[in-house]
Amino acid sequence: MTPSQISILVADDDEEDRMLIEDALREARIANDFAMVKDGVELLDFLRATGAYADRAGLPLPGLILLDLNMPRMDGREALREIKSDAQLRTIPVVVLTTSKAEEDIFRTYNLGVNSFVTKPVCFEALVEIMRVLEQYWFHIVKLPGTPQDGSA
Repeated sequence: MTPSQISILVADDDEEDRMLIEDALREARIANDFAMVKDGVELLDFLRATGAYADRAGLPLPGLILLDLNMPRMDGREALREIKSDAQLRTIPVVVLTTSKAEEDIFRTYNLGVNSFVTKPVCFEALVEIMRVLEQYWFHIVKLPGTPQDGSA
């Protein structure tokens, strides 16, 4: 699997934020496929190919999850706990992308196994830059499960 074949899954309940993230991914010229879900329940259904996402059975898991913390039904903290306690899902890198700057959220999510904690920027250009940096780091610098060992992609 090459870096451009790694998909991104965004979990955010705010429709405007999802649209901004989508626009930022496109503006940053990130060619990776991405999908969006609205809360932790949908996130886990997507990952486990259950419920509305049962048709995903047998499809590859995303290579990166961008996770908002404050969502209805199941918030990001609860979803993160579920992901990191599931042997099939725990290796997927999870980046918290949230408006929260609370130290408690930072400590708690790292204790739950988050890979990075990023505060959503106020301006669109900064969000585009964050997407570029995340793409560069997660898909070109670090080694993810299922990607080429020698860096040739």
